[in-house]
Amino acid sequence: QRRSLAPSQLAKRKAGDEDEEDEEDWRPPTSRKRQKAAAETESTECYRSPFRKPLAQLTNRPHCLDSSQHEAFIRSILSKPFKVPIPNYKGPLGLRSLGVKRAGVRGPLHDPFEEGALVLYEPPVLSAHDQLKIDKEKVPVHVVVDPVLSRVLRPHQREGVKFLWDCVTSRRIPGSHGCIMADEMGLGKTLQCITLMWTLLRQSPDCKPEIEKALVVSPSSLVRNWYNEVEKWLGGRIQPLAIDGGSKEEIDRKLVGFMNQRGLRVPSPILIISYETFRLHAEVLQKGSVGLVICDEGHRLKNSENQTYQALNSLNTPRRVLISGTPIQNDLLEYFSLVHFVNSGILGTAQEFKRHFEIPILKGRDADASEAERHKGEERLKELISIVNRCLIRRTSDILSKYLPVKIEQVVCCRLTPLQSELYKNFLKQAKPVEELKEGKISVSSLSSITSLKKLCNHPALIYDKCVEEEEGFMGALGLFPSGYSTKSVEPQLSGKMLVLDYILAVTKSTSNDKVVLVSNYTQTLDLFEKLCRSRRYLYVRLDGTMSIKKRAKIVERFNSPSSPEFIFMLSSKAGGCGLNLIGANRLVMFDPDWNPANDEQAMARVWRDGQKKLCYIYRLLSTGTIEEKIFQRQTHKKALSSCVVDEEQDVERHFSLGELKELFTLNETTTSDTHDKIKCRRCVNGHQVRPPPAGSDCTSDLSQWQHCADKRGLQDSVLRAAWDAAVTFTFHHHSHEQQRGIP
Repeated sequence: QRRSLAPSQLAKRKAGDEDEEDEEDWRPPTSRKRQKAAAETESTECYRSPFRKPLAQLTNRPHCLDSSQHEAFIRSILSKPFKVPIPNYKGPLGLRSLGVKRAGVRGPLHDPFEEGALVLYEPPVLSAHDQLKIDKEKVPVHVVVDPVLSRVLRPHQREGVKFLWDCVTSRRIPGSHGCIMADEMGLGKTLQCITLMWTLLRQSPDCKPEIEKALVVSPSSLVRNWYNEVEKWLGGRIQPLAIDGGSKEEIDRKLVGFMNQRGLRVPSPILIISYETFRLHAEVLQKGSVGLVICDEGHRLKNSENQTYQALNSLNTPRRVLISGTPIQNDLLEYFSLVHFVNSGILGTAQEFKRHFEIPILKGRDADASEAERHKGEERLKELISIVNRCLIRRTSDILSKYLPVKIEQVVCCRLTPLQSELYKNFLKQAKPVEELKEGKISVSSLSSITSLKKLCNHPALIYDKCVEEEEGFMGALGLFPSGYSTKSVEPQLSGKMLVLDYILAVTKSTSNDKVVLVSNYTQTLDLFEKLCRSRRYLYVRLDGTMSIKKRAKIVERFNSPSSPEFIFMLSSKAGGCGLNLIGANRLVMFDPDWNPANDEQAMARVWRDGQKKLCYIYRLLSTGTIEEKIFQRQTHKKALSSCVVDEEQDVERHFSLGELKELFTLNETTTSDTHDKIKCRRCVNGHQVRPPPAGSDCTSDLSQWQHCADKRGLQDSVLRAAWDAAVTFTFHHHSHEQQRGIP
């Protein structure tokens, strides 16, 4: 009979007092091979260590502990919970179960007590009694900027981020969530806004994100730049969605996907889109809500009647940030539109604003204003500033003096050539535009006359076709051109400004490795620049409205590379004057002025920006005694208005009466600078600046923007000095580091 050798069966047999002999005698049958193997094993059995305990036989009787021993054993286990072996780790591991809400005191996302931490919100200090009563789930926490960003922010940028956060969270103006970032060009407005977006997307005093999604609307040429800036500063921590092209169906699909995102961790929480694309697809974005809207180059919204303004204004979002280095461009009503967009109602309606602020301020700024009008204008100006400053922050480029090299800005007055002068006088005799202006009329023909004269100041080639067709003002003018003249090749000697430009480029190319940016309002003028570059064999690139957005970013990046061979960057101020970073060049020539000073200021700020290492020269070319000087004078009046309202400068001189600004269609051939004559400069005697000013003169009455007036003897720029004898008559120049560097 076969018996089981299982331990349980052996125990039963032993407990039943079975016969030991039977148990010992019985063995399972084994084969010869197994018997032989067992014999070999017994003969080769190794030595058993005395320190090795034999295994105990298993039985069905468990070892029982009393209750006190069991409790002590369990307490010993729980007294040493699991700890993660990471120094200073304060995470919830070991304290939180899956699917169970975490208990305990809430904490900030970043350490507010770390050295250099930028704290945007600090919760109120609670007494011990209040701490016992308050709900632990409602305790506010610190809002601290991510150290990745706070380490690179400059002092003025840290101040700007704090201001922006206070505005959009309604802490500066209760019930209003908007603001205007009006820092001048080059102060890092983009970085400040990226810091604001990242903070709002990740934290708030309630220990959760303040917003789910953010929308950035910018000019088409800056969409890719915004995308690159987000990637640069956040280093892949976030994936923005940039829409800079595609079919209508494709764009709609992307926008619908963006708007349908929900939750605490949205895959693409930032949408970057151009003004044009936004206007065409606004219906998709208006179906949902967006936590924050940022409008770059926001002066595009100066007209509250245009479609872009109305489309943006109808978005379901209270938090609005408008970025503009030039919030005042033409008049105060446009300024009102910007403030009204971000914080509706703080300045009343448009009619109320015009009656209460605009009319008294403009009357007070006029050179012919009475004392009572000036006093009333100053009072209303102070009132306007006190209201707007609660939602507007503006710092001037003087702050950059600590970080950037010197910038020398020069207004260069260039005399007309004999051909230009004859064509100019001939046009004024035939077209007679001044008679219409004296009657207070500005007709289509008057505007056309302005354009014709501006083009004539650039180069006679630009009006050659009108002379051939004998249009009004140019009848019989074809005979004034040299015999055999052709527009196929550029002739610099026929234009005073082109002659000066030719000198500037030649001297720069032969004496340095500097690069030059050429800016004009007309693509026809850019065509002339191209002909000049080909004839002089200068390598160049050109950016105007015909270039695609993707290609613009590539050529800018290539031009800024130190190894690129291009010497000249041609820029249309209408297409790319805003926001581009052209620090590869350190000389910029503004070939013709614009009626809007903001356009010129934007274009001239392309080279003096973060990252610039060289001394910068800005040349603003004007034709002496012509309509270009009148345009420049009108710019001065508008910039004085901007200084009063935005920069709060109280001592801006009232240089020109509004009546004088109507004298557009005249030609002054006897002056070296009509503008210098108009400002009644007290620094100069017989056309030369003296140091110190004459006794009894008041230096503050001079045009404060230009510290120096100079003829050839007073020029410090060797490049411009070489071009003086060609056509230059007079210059004003301004040093960005006048006070910091002690320049006299």
